[in-house]
Amino acid sequence: MSYGWFIPVIGAVSFSLTWALRHYALSRSLMDIPNARSSHSVPTPRGGGVAIVLAFTLALGMLLFAGLMPSSPFLAIAGAGALIALIGFMDDHGHIAARWRLLGHFVASMWLLFWLGGLPAVEIWGETFDLGWLGHVLAAFYLVWLLNLYNFMDGIDGIASVEAICVCLGACLLYWVGGATDLVWAPLLLAVSVAGFLFWNFPPARIFMGDAGSGFLGIVLGGLSLQAAWFSADFLWGWLILLGVFIVDATFTLFRRLLRGDKVYEAHRSHAYQFASRRFGKHLPVTAAVGAINLIWLLPIALGVTHYGLDGSLGLILAYAPLLVLAIKFRAGDLETASMKN
Repeated sequence: MSYGWFIPVIGAVSFSLTWALRHYALSRSLMDIPNARSSHSVPTPRGGGVAIVLAFTLALGMLLFAGLMPSSPFLAIAGAGALIALIGFMDDHGHIAARWRLLGHFVASMWLLFWLGGLPAVEIWGETFDLGWLGHVLAAFYLVWLLNLYNFMDGIDGIASVEAICVCLGACLLYWVGGATDLVWAPLLLAVSVAGFLFWNFPPARIFMGDAGSGFLGIVLGGLSLQAAWFSADFLWGWLILLGVFIVDATFTLFRRLLRGDKVYEAHRSHAYQFASRRFGKHLPVTAAVGAINLIWLLPIALGVTHYGLDGSLGLILAYAPLLVLAIKFRAGDLETASMKN
């Protein structure tokens, strides 16, 4: 039986829900008002990421019903994603103290790891290591960091959507070439769910994603990467390479802000992509560059790791090195006032 009809249905659901959420936000004046920490200059409806959450959760249910996804990864990803989306939705419409958000993030991560079986053995420089309980702890921190960095990186029009689509479609190619076709459906339908939203979020954005959507994408992408790791250790390296743009910018920025003693949980505009968007005077060139880097640079390296025998550790270094150079070039983590004077 062909299940190709899932694709247009999920795309239409995401598109329609985003349209409805935009009109709801406009009617209730649920607007993101620009301030000194904003990268936009026009009041814009927010909360559109809920469309991604609902469309992809529906997609997961369809995959489960069709026998295209086992129950364990369904419970892992749908359950953790729903909790993170709920926390983000509540924070979008009020305020949750950082410590309680972080607690919820770890609870969701532990739920996901419980159903996936934790972190499988990893391969580093040709050697296989079963990290046991330490691996599960590291995996929890990985998931929490990924969902938070996705929130941090959702700061200009379309960037989080383009990153998710490129990463998911890249993963689909890795699976197809690597003979893991059963894994293709989830990232493919996540890309479709995001594409329906991107129509409304493409620069200049007519609605923003919000924490509910960005946190959801972060935890789901992390869950999909760990699910793939159980099929092949090389797939985890592939996912880490594909996510390189966001991981390098967010991690380097956080590291510099920590060294300076900044309150890292406070909003700021010191990521490399934010400095770049101010330098170019618009969001589109930066968002387009993220897509180009994913397709032209990161995807071939990920393919080299998963299909052509390139060592995963070496592939990661090769992929991240120029991204680190770009982060330094665009002053990631700099003091905003000092950088804007230069």
